[in-house]
Formats: sequence, structure tokens, C-alpha cells
Amino acid sequence: MQTLDWWLLLHPVLAVVLIYPLLGVVLRLGLQARQRRVNRAKLPPTTGREHNQLGQWLAAAVVVVVLIALAVVISSKQTADSSRQLPLLLAWLGTATSLVALWRVQSAGLRLSFSLITWCGLLALGAQPEVFRLSDNPLEAAFWQSHYWGGVLVCGLMLFNLAAWPEIQRHLSWRRLHISANVLAALLFLSQGISGTRDLLEIPLSWQQPFLQQCNWAERICPPTQH
Repeated sequence: MQTLDWWLLLHPVLAVVLIYPLLGVVLRLGLQARQRRVNRAKLPPTTGREHNQLGQWLAAAVVVVVLIALAVVISSKQTADSSRQLPLLLAWLGTATSLVALWRVQSAGLRLSFSLITWCGLLALGAQPEVFRLSDNPLEAAFWQSHYWGGVLVCGLMLFNLAAWPEIQRHLSWRRLHISANVLAALLFLSQGISGTRDLLEIPLSWQQPFLQQCNWAERICPPTQH
């Protein structure tokens, strides 16, 4: 494997080592917090606070891992003299800065603004031709099987959790919306594990790409190798 191949593996490695273990802990603490509140279960009073803190770390980590994936994919396919490099770099830095700001601001208006800016930044970076997507048409089945679009939806739900956490703690209606959103997020995380594993099987090593580009993928035919 060459250096580029290791960089391309950074996104799935971080997902396996960081995101999914943290997801399991957050889900478990969330269930315990609900049991303690609804069923008066004898659980530590710190359960809710730990769920809150780790949930925020999970949400931010998901967005950061996606930003890393977009940076690696786009930069690995950009030419040295590309006029798009500076605008894309500024968009990436702006999105990352907006995420940091979302973590720090307090007012509801600023939290909403920075969460939308961060999500729009992810969409703008993901819309680049270097980023592989099965389909951009939500009316096609391939759209819902796309690892990219599943990741974008997960990021949107995670940003919602970050932006609305004070309201979730104070209001029952927001708490119910939070639960519904995270049930959907859990299903999306499951589908991301499946689609990500599928995509890893389809991504060739960098030294294999020149030969595979000659293949007819529709007919599943590659030119014969020369001996």
C-alpha cells in the first residue's frame, strides 16, 4: 500500500475505532437516562450529564470524521495547478470553524445559524465531482444506498443534537423530537456500516486504478492482461 491508500483508510479507521464504540456508550447512557426519568430506576444521577457530554462529543466527532474524509478524497484527486484549491480550502476551513463556533455559542439563534452553516458547508464540499455518490436523485433507490448521502443525513441529525441540546433538556416536546431523531440516526449508523464496508470492497489500491479505469463496468469486462 502507498501513502495515499493509508490516507484513504483514515476515515473508516476513525469510524471503527472512535465513532461506533462511542455511539454504543451514548446509546446505553441514553437508555439509562430515560429509565431513570420515566421508570424511576435506581441509576446514578450523573447518567444524564454523562449522556449529554458524550453525546456532544459524538456529534462533533462524526462531523470531524466526515470533514477529514472529504479533505482526503478531494485533495487526492486535485491537480497541482487547480484554480479550485483555494476556494475549497476556504470552504473546508469555514465549515470547521463554524463547527467550533457551534460548540461554544450559547444563544439559540447563533446555535441554529452555525449548525446550518456547518451542514451547508458539508453539502458544498460533498457536491464536488471528486466525491463519489451513487446518485443525486432522491427518487432513485441508489440515492438511499449511497454512503455519502447517508453520512450527510447523519451529520444533519448530529448537528441538530448539538444545536438544540439546551432546549432538549428543558422541554418535553424537544426531548421527544430528540429521541425520534436519534432512533433514525441509529438506523442510519447501521446502514453506514453496511454501505461503508461495501464501498471498501469497490475502492481499488492506487496502483491498481490505471488498469481498472480501462474496464467496462456496465458489462463487467476488463482488458486482458499482458504477459
